[in-house]
Amino acid sequence: MPTQSALLKVMSDAVRKAARGLNRDFGEVTELQVSKKGAADFVSAADLRAEETLFEELMRVRPGYSFLGEERGEIPGTDKTHRWIVDPLDGTTNFLHGIPHFAINVALERDGLIVAAVTYNPATHDFFWAERGRGAFFNDKRLRVSARTRMDEAVFATGIPFLGHGQHGRFLKELHQISQRVAGVRRFGAAALDLAWVAAGRFDGFWERDLGAWDLAAGLLLVSEAGGMVSDADGGETMLTGGSICAANSTLHPLMLERLKAAA
Repeated sequence: MPTQSALLKVMSDAVRKAARGLNRDFGEVTELQVSKKGAADFVSAADLRAEETLFEELMRVRPGYSFLGEERGEIPGTDKTHRWIVDPLDGTTNFLHGIPHFAINVALERDGLIVAAVTYNPATHDFFWAERGRGAFFNDKRLRVSARTRMDEAVFATGIPFLGHGQHGRFLKELHQISQRVAGVRRFGAAALDLAWVAAGRFDGFWERDLGAWDLAAGLLLVSEAGGMVSDADGGETMLTGGSICAANSTLHPLMLERLKAAA
């Protein structure tokens, strides 16, 4: 079994503590009366509670680090070389509807590079983690990206723009370019888990636009440490600042980028 470093243990402990609260809240949200405002307010509160737990635990053991969270935004620290990037609940709509496909995402950035990552689904206990230079793992199993090299044998994942979010026309063009050439396209509603599943070889690739750094940061390291290639959707390196991503193995990645470019 691979041994986690002291840093990964800090991250794992914080994530598992936040997960206990989310699991409790998930059990309650499935019992809520179908009321848009009430249910949404409940999930927002669950989100905030989880981020508060993560913030307290991570800052307790690394008090000088900066912090970027989906809910509380950027909090500068005295240590300008390190930054936690945190999404306490990726897959909020799934959570709201009682669908057990959501995740806690924590990554550590050092001098602009992601060096450690954890993605955890509290409902299924799927625990993905990675450290730069040490590989990516699912629980205690080493991960490798898919070895498929043909588009017509590949299954890709993506995110579909929803009400008031994203570029619907552009997405439909991209979907057309890719879906007619592959074995399937899936949309499961949690980018963090989509990237973790690419690292695990469950999906052969993933692309999406209009994401936050907290959605992507952990997955970037998981995929690269599992032997995959990651870029923004235009083939560049602006994933964390530009909000788009394309991830796959070294053969499929350029083929995906070619189709995305054709859709422009």
